[in-house]
Amino acid sequence: MAFALLDQIRQIFDGDPGVRKVADDPVLSAELLMLFRMILADGSVSESEMVAFRRICKDAFGIAESSIDSVIEYLNEFGYETNGSQAIALFRDLDIERRRQLAKHMAEIAKADSQLAESEVRLLRRTLDLLDISPVDVVKPQE
Repeated sequence: MAFALLDQIRQIFDGDPGVRKVADDPVLSAELLMLFRMILADGSVSESEMVAFRRICKDAFGIAESSIDSVIEYLNEFGYETNGSQAIALFRDLDIERRRQLAKHMAEIAKADSQLAESEVRLLRRTLDLLDISPVDVVKPQE
């Protein structure tokens, strides 16, 4: 009980740990913004896309479930400052596996609602081109 209270007090002064993690990591911020762009690419936000986004946040980036809503709010408030080209530019110098991870996460979001819209395909294709990644790399299993 006392530890929970201390955590709440610390969070008031330090802010949400998930938001701090995202705010302190420009590449992570850029990836989450690109995933959000994929969610919005077909013009609607489906529950299955949000479930996939939350799963990626938790499993791939270690963002606690309790922080994800605050992270989304942070991205909505500060994401307008970064366009897609700026977000992708942060990935160009990263190793190929990290770029593939972004592409796979984007594909996972696009497929989450079982309806692959043309706008989602275009966004993914453009991202793959900018990251110099083959579509085959996105769908082949890990070795």
